[in-house]
Amino acid sequence: MTWRNARSVPRNPITLMHRMYRYVLPMVRAELARWRETAERIPDPELRRQAIDSITHKDFHCKGGAVYAAADLQNRHVLIPLIVAFQTISDYLDNLCDRSTSLDPQDFRLLHRSMLDAVDPEAPLGDYYALRTERDDGGYLHELVRTCQACLARLPSYRHVRESVAELVGLYCDLQVYKHIRPDRRESELLAWWEAYRPRFSHLRWNEFAAATGSTLGVFYLFLAATDERLDVARARAIRDAYFPHVCGLHILLDYLIDQDEDRVGGDLNFCFYYEDGETTARQIAGIAERARRDIVRLEHPQFHRMIIEGLLALYLSDPKVRKQKQVRQVSRELMRKSPLMRFFFWANSVWIRHSSV
Repeated sequence: MTWRNARSVPRNPITLMHRMYRYVLPMVRAELARWRETAERIPDPELRRQAIDSITHKDFHCKGGAVYAAADLQNRHVLIPLIVAFQTISDYLDNLCDRSTSLDPQDFRLLHRSMLDAVDPEAPLGDYYALRTERDDGGYLHELVRTCQACLARLPSYRHVRESVAELVGLYCDLQVYKHIRPDRRESELLAWWEAYRPRFSHLRWNEFAAATGSTLGVFYLFLAATDERLDVARARAIRDAYFPHVCGLHILLDYLIDQDEDRVGGDLNFCFYYEDGETTARQIAGIAERARRDIVRLEHPQFHRMIIEGLLALYLSDPKVRKQKQVRQVSRELMRKSPLMRFFFWANSVWIRHSSV
């Protein structure tokens, strides 16, 4: 049975949530615990601190990304270790760059070379820390890369998605370089980067394109698609185009939306700061959400992807951070009234948050 078999793909929220809580999340937690144990053995104290911190405070990225394994439980033993390892690399490097002792763009690019190597099963391992002072991670990053490569080698159609995966990961790596350089250079570099893509995505604002490049959801769906022996390159590209830029952009704009207060205090770049006001923010995000809903209609099992979109909205808009920010609450109410399905996920996620905090 492949994920394409209609019986294998969740068709309603109840089935999806049952699979998540019964099969997916326990395995994600086990994988994260294993990586945490490895991180605790990192010799360099700064690298160890950032690795542990990324697992402790960003574990929800792995839990959310692993939703794609719920569409193919038969292959969850490949997909979940792959998704967790790849997302752990992403979160660890984001921490290293966010709280970096360096502002060198070449350092950031070399660190993120590990992500490009992770999605290339034949790539040799590199010296990813060569341009920074902290270097001894006890093999932690190499082990993460090797885990991804080994999992990808087990996906029967990975060769057909490889080009699309590499494109999305390349965009992600570019973003991570530009958003972490010296604050006085970030916006100009991001705008110059955007110019190369403006003709292709002219309906977007530059901050919306940049946000879309920061999502790993398109990559995870391509991992799932690669479990299908009947997949071909044309369908892989159609999947990429259905997820990027709108599903991916919605994902990251919601993340930035709820983090605005934190980012103001920390002086961090936030792509929602570039909207004129709350009304514009709500209108633009709602428009991207609507485009995302239209894009996924072209995919197999569109109801599964619709649940991903509505679940994203519910996940972020039910976050306790929303209640503390008046403008974000207003945006949340505007987005929520658009979708009864999203309201269901909102309710379910709110219940889960209350129970998990007890």
